[in-house]
Amino acid sequence: MNLKDYKNVWIFAQAQRGKLSPTAYELLTAGRQLADTLHEKLCAVLLGHNVKNFAQDLINHGADVVYVCDDPALENYVDDVYARVLADMVAQYKPNKFLIPATNMGRSLSAKTAVFVGTGLTADATDVTINEADGQLHATRPTFGGNLMATITCAKIRPEMCSLRPMAYEKAPAQKGRKGEVIEFPYDAKKHACALAKFMEFIQSKGEGLDLSEAEVIVAGGRGVGNPPNCSGQTGIASPALTSSTIVSQAFAFPSYRQGNPAKQALTRITAYYHLFIVIALYHKRRYLSSM
Repeated sequence: MNLKDYKNVWIFAQAQRGKLSPTAYELLTAGRQLADTLHEKLCAVLLGHNVKNFAQDLINHGADVVYVCDDPALENYVDDVYARVLADMVAQYKPNKFLIPATNMGRSLSAKTAVFVGTGLTADATDVTINEADGQLHATRPTFGGNLMATITCAKIRPEMCSLRPMAYEKAPAQKGRKGEVIEFPYDAKKHACALAKFMEFIQSKGEGLDLSEAEVIVAGGRGVGNPPNCSGQTGIASPALTSSTIVSQAFAFPSYRQGNPAKQALTRITAYYHLFIVIALYHKRRYLSSM
């Protein structure tokens, strides 16, 4: 492998069911920093059906080139199919770095694509930089429950791939009228279809309340809050002028405690840019802050 043949920074712009994920704009911010350091182009990749209309929006937000594979066969996400398309695109265009969002879809897609391409992957990174001495990607991610930060490199294989946690970077600002190039990549059923996996049905999530990653105020409560009525009082603390979300510890999340109150059980791997984080009767609050 001649590493000099691999140029440009790619980001995967996740688009599903007529919507472009906000993570695309976040990856454009991270990717622009890498591309400018390397003096290379920033490219976005779109896969799906009826997604070509997002290309100019990505250019307005910083992409120099947008690769589009738009086909009815890609309307519903199947990781083997999407990964085969991406691997084919990588083989043809040879990107240097490739960032994919660490969403539920992105975690699966990035791992499968890395296997098909035969390269390394740093998963769930929170920061990416370029080592100017050798041009390598340095991807940093929390480890050991957030107590340590590990920086991972991939020295001998390209592209260097990384899945980046949502909300790790701010969204790239729009620059209306910005010029860029759109390159269409054809879907080939003989090469990209997968006989081992088949899309069956899409079931819309019925989760309550605001997405935690979008909340400006987060109120966290634990078992020490006491009886269930106190949990409902907890949800009223945040200012109505700000978008807010409530989380509870694992023990407090069970129905015998919560009894239907609209709260979310705290999970790791969630990154949030909150304005205010209120902790009430929560043991190991440092663990929650490190995992957030």
